Formats: sequence, structure tokens, C-alpha cells
Amino acid sequence: MIAYLSTLNPVLLALLAGLFTWGCTALGAALVFFFKNLNQKMTNVMLGFAAGVMLAASFWSLLSPAIEQSADMGRFSFVPALVGFVLGGIFLRLVDRLIPHLHLGFPEKEKEGPKTKLRKSILLVLSITIHNIPEGAAVGVAFGAILVGDTESFVTAAVLALGIGIQNFPEGAAVSIPLRSEGLSRAKSFWYGQLSAVVEPIFAVIGALLVVFVTPVLPYALAFAAGAMIFVVIEELIPESQVEGSTDLATAATMAGFAVMMVLDVALG
Repeated sequence: MIAYLSTLNPVLLALLAGLFTWGCTALGAALVFFFKNLNQKMTNVMLGFAAGVMLAASFWSLLSPAIEQSADMGRFSFVPALVGFVLGGIFLRLVDRLIPHLHLGFPEKEKEGPKTKLRKSILLVLSITIHNIPEGAAVGVAFGAILVGDTESFVTAAVLALGIGIQNFPEGAAVSIPLRSEGLSRAKSFWYGQLSAVVEPIFAVIGALLVVFVTPVLPYALAFAAGAMIFVVIEELIPESQVEGSTDLATAATMAGFAVMMVLDVALG
């Protein structure tokens, strides 16, 4: 079965994987129909767990394969990974500056990006949308790698999509339920919660197309996605997960998320 799936069009597989991760976000956002409030400690646990998953995925599913893809460069095999990693961070920094947004749990006066009169709820959704861009790209690039890889490349990509889907579920709830607390209806809270991940299938297709048509950029693209994801973890998820002093709890959740993704990637991949 796996061997058969690995022969399918990488772009189609990337689209399906992106729809899967988007669907996981929607499922998490649907919890708003059952809960009006979310304990801050629980929110911190969810965000910490997501940070751990993204950290582990950045290395095992993206950076390590990027270095392996450049093995023919000998002692300089790290160069594509380094260049891509740095560019990924720079890209997210530019996006941060160009799109107005507000991190979860922070007061409205600490919004980032250009000055705007957008409502707080929209700024919160934009914040999560920004961080879903590298997740979608990572999935797309990983599936695009199947074209120059083998069955193992498919398994690695599938595990990455699964890991991102797992962390998207609590993340969807961490977006929609606070929006409900801000006064939005359950339907609107759910709509905005799932909408924050709509960029994932879009960027998954873009990432796959890039690799399929410009194969030599594969190691750079893998590392680019990793750099963008780690930027999000450090700049957004970790600070958000430690709001109101839940440092130890959030750290434990991050360790747990890292461990889960590590086991998935090493055991299945």
C-alpha cells in the first residue's frame, strides 16, 4: 500500500496532506461548540506541545534529510541546509513585519506589524495564519522530495503531515475558544479558527510544485521550511505558552510534543 501511494503524483499527495492538517485544525476549532472558556494552563499546554512537535519535525523530517540530500558535497554538505535554514527565518521575519497580528494571550497594545484598525479577533487569527504558512510549505516540500527519493521519502513526508496534524488539533481549539471568550458567536469562532489553517493546503501545493519543477532546490527548500518553523516556535509559540507564568507546565508539554514527534519519525520513518 505504502509503495503504491509513493508512486502517486507528489503534488496531489501534498494537497491531500495539506487538507488533512487543515481538517485537524477544524476538528480542534469545533471544540468551541462544547466549551466557552479554556483554562489558561490548558492553553499553555496545547501551545507548548505544538512547539515541541514543530521542533522535532524541523530536525528529523526537514534538516536531517536536507543534509543527506547534499551528501555528495562531502564536508560542505551542511551548506544547503544552512543557507535554507537562515533564509527561512528571514522570510518569516519579513512576513511578521508586513502582516499585522497579535499573539495569543498578549494585550492588544502589543500587536505587531503595520499599524491597523483591525479587530483583536482578526489579529489573533492572522497570527496563527502566519505560523501555519511554514507548516504547509514543510508538508509540500516533504512530499515533493518523493520525486527524487523512494518509499522512505513518502513515509517521512507522511509522518511529518501526521505530526503537524496532531499538533494542529489542540491549536485549533487554542484559537477558536479564546475568540468565543472575546464575544464572537460559536459559529464565527469556529469559522475563524479553521480559517487560520486554510493556508496549509495552499502552501503545501506551492512547496511541492517548487521541488517538482526545480529539483536541485530540494535541500534548500527542506531547510527553508525548518528555519521558518523554528522561527515560529521561538518567536511565537514558546512565549505564548508561558503566559501567566506557566513556565514549568509549558516546558513539560514542549518536551512531550518533541518526544511524540521524535518517536513517530524514528519509529515509523
